[in-house]
Amino acid sequence: MPVQSRPVRDSSVHFRLLQQYLVLLKKYPILTKSVTSGILSALGNLLSQFVEARKKAQKGAPVSNIDAAGAARYAIYGLLITGPVSHLFYQLMEVWIPTTDQFCVVKRLLLDRLIFAPGFLLLFYFVMNILEAKGWTDFEKKMRRSYWTALKMNWKVWTPFQFININFVPVQFRVLFANMIALFWYCTLKD
Repeated sequence: MPVQSRPVRDSSVHFRLLQQYLVLLKKYPILTKSVTSGILSALGNLLSQFVEARKKAQKGAPVSNIDAAGAARYAIYGLLITGPVSHLFYQLMEVWIPTTDQFCVVKRLLLDRLIFAPGFLLLFYFVMNILEAKGWTDFEKKMRRSYWTALKMNWKVWTPFQFININFVPVQFRVLFANMIALFWYCTLKD
C-alpha cells in the first residue's frame, strides 16, 4: 500500500523545528552551533543549580536563589567559546585524522582526551574566572583545588561519549551531541 506524503506545514511542530535547525546548521554552521551551545550551557547550569537546591532542601539546609548571572556566564561561554572552538576542533580532526587512517578510532580518541580535553577545561576555568571578575590569585587557587579532579572526572565521564561522538556521530552534529551530554556534566562541576 503506497504511503501518502504530507506537506511539511502539516507535520508536527517538533519535526518542523528539526527541519529549521538543519537548514540553519547547513547555512550558518558556526553561528547555529554557537547559539545552541549557549542555550544548552545555560540550561545545564540551571539544571545544576536545581539539583543542588534539591539536595540542600532534602537535607534541611537553606536553599539559595537561582543564580541568573551564573547561567548567563555559561551562556556566554557556550556562545563565544564552546560552539566555535568545538566546531573548529571537530573539523580539523576530520582533516588531521581521516577515517581512512588505519588507527583513526584510537588516534581521534587520544587527540580528544589527551590534548583537547585538558586544554578546553583549562580554557573553561580561565574564561569563567574572567566572567566572574576574579583575579589571577583566585584562578590559581581554583586550578590547584579542582583542575586535576575535574580533568580525571572528565576522562571518566566523557571518554565513552566522546568515543561515540568522534567515531559515529556525523561531524555536523558533534557539537550538539557533546552539548546534550554536557547538560548533565555541568552538574558535576558545582563547587
